[in-house]
Amino acid sequence: MTILKSICIIIAVFLWTGLLAPVQMLVLLAFKEHRHKIPQIYHAGLCRLLQVDVVVSGEMSQERPTLFVLNHISWLDIPIIGKIIPGSFVAKTDVENYPLVGAVSKLQETIFIERTRPSIMGHKGEMQGHLDNGDNLILFPEGTSSNGIILQPFKSSYLALAEREINGQHLPVQPVTIAYSRLRNMSLTRGNMSIVAWVGDEELLAHIWAFLKTGKVTAELRFHKTVTIDDYDSRKTLASDCQLTIAMGLSRVLTGRTEAEET
Repeated sequence: MTILKSICIIIAVFLWTGLLAPVQMLVLLAFKEHRHKIPQIYHAGLCRLLQVDVVVSGEMSQERPTLFVLNHISWLDIPIIGKIIPGSFVAKTDVENYPLVGAVSKLQETIFIERTRPSIMGHKGEMQGHLDNGDNLILFPEGTSSNGIILQPFKSSYLALAEREINGQHLPVQPVTIAYSRLRNMSLTRGNMSIVAWVGDEELLAHIWAFLKTGKVTAELRFHKTVTIDDYDSRKTLASDCQLTIAMGLSRVLTGRTEAEET
């Protein structure tokens, strides 16, 4: 029964994608000012199909554009974040070649970059173009996924855009914590976090198939205080502070603390 249910979910995902992809193509051609609405609807549908409940706390920046900075745990991060935050992802070039995911990412106007510092700096013009159009950017400064418990070091080169000015002011940067807290109403811990965490060279399709057989997951997005480069003495300090803020948010989720987030 579990295998049959998983197959049904996969079929539903393909049907959902086939339904909305042409709509997004039309929007990009004729109604580009609404280019982020269909992706949000699409990701919300994916979360429903994949049985992912999303809990949001804190206040999301309403300034446009904003650079949203998040930790990275799983392929599941994308529909969860995409459901809540309107904007374009900055992703590694490997994603462009993933089955289905690559095509969908292009429709959301994802910026594909290599993980090396020269490549990141080389894409600043493309990223700046998105910002000039008022597009939020969604960035994973770890440059890879983590185990869902401990963050990888944030690369300050990913935050080079924070030094750019938009309408005479430096770009707002909002740290956001993504965390997975529950599986079938049981706490996710170091022992079972691998059910959602996709780390290293693990085969993507095998991980997705294993996840589909597990059941309902609760994910949390915690929005922290928006900052700018003006609040720091360097880009490295900004990256370090964002990492610390997000790590503290992750710790709060995993330990069940519910104190109010700063806004």
